[in-house]
Amino acid sequence: MSAALWPVTARITAALDAANGRDEHEIAMRLLKVSEEAGEVAAAYIGTAGQNPRKGTTHGPGDVAQELCDVIIAAAVALNSLTSHGPSVLDAKLHAAARRLQTPR
Repeated sequence: MSAALWPVTARITAALDAANGRDEHEIAMRLLKVSEEAGEVAAAYIGTAGQNPRKGTTHGPGDVAQELCDVIIAAAVALNSLTSHGPSVLDAKLHAAARRLQTPR
């Protein structure tokens, strides 16, 4: 993961806090932003397949990658808004997911 992720996430979160506060409604908006960005990933991927005959192929793999980055950023900001331990929460979850890959079923 990028070494800049958490310092930059903290700056984005602080800017959002300054502009909008961090009440329950604002946190909900940050959570919804993750879903919005995920929808943009889906739209970009559909665009790579040319699924809309009227539009044809509108996106490439690079567009999908950029939208995935937006999901990661939105999720990091939402996590950082929910807890002051975002980096350690993500790290623990990441390692737990990796351990599940190594555990036979």
